[in-house]
Amino acid sequence: MSVLGGSIHGPVVAGRDLKKRYGDGPTAVDALNGVTIELEKSSFTAIMGPSGSGKSTLLHLLAGLDRPTSGEVWLGPTKISALGDADVTRLRRTRVGFVFQTFNLLPALTAEENIVLPLRISGAELEPQWFERLIAAVELGDRLRHRPAELSGGEQQRVALARALITRPAVVFADEPTGNLDSGASEVVLTMLRDAVDKLFQTIAIVTHDPLAAAHADRVVFLGDGRIVRRDTRLTPAQILDALKALY
Repeated sequence: MSVLGGSIHGPVVAGRDLKKRYGDGPTAVDALNGVTIELEKSSFTAIMGPSGSGKSTLLHLLAGLDRPTSGEVWLGPTKISALGDADVTRLRRTRVGFVFQTFNLLPALTAEENIVLPLRISGAELEPQWFERLIAAVELGDRLRHRPAELSGGEQQRVALARALITRPAVVFADEPTGNLDSGASEVVLTMLRDAVDKLFQTIAIVTHDPLAAAHADRVVFLGDGRIVRRDTRLTPAQILDALKALY
């Protein structure tokens, strides 16, 4: 099933008037309250805000991991918020990549096997040239036969990034991708995310609490109490920190 509309030349991902309520009655919690956002092709967006501001909820809705209480989510010309669970799952396998704070690698598989796993699940063919370009980009050429336990945290996250990109997705979502890394490994991963946009023409959106991470993005979107309260482009870490302080 596909629910089509709009233009294929529009944003890669769009959320329109998104609302998400948990619970009912007087104990209900509005995690999002009327958020509209677009992710353009080859863009890098950082989503920030205090704890409970709705940033992870927004990422999950845009990625099709959860459904809005009301509003629409579009992936290109497809209205994914109107699809059934099975159709959304099939769409995510090839059109959406994910990078998580905890890496989510399968311990029994090598780095290479983890990277190509999405292709095996979807039944798609491996493109050797794309694979080689990807491995060069994440600098894992000499680590492909190692299992996750034999890799550093930074190397594991680079495996996760390559896995997210292997299907040539329309968009990659990353939830606190540097949260478990030291400063050196974080900088390497963030530079590779930036390069994925600039050199591989990928669209990336991350949720982060780290101003240094957000400063790598083209645009920073700040949430507060379930609403977008500020949007800015190309901010420095100091400017991002000041913006965050104003939300507390």
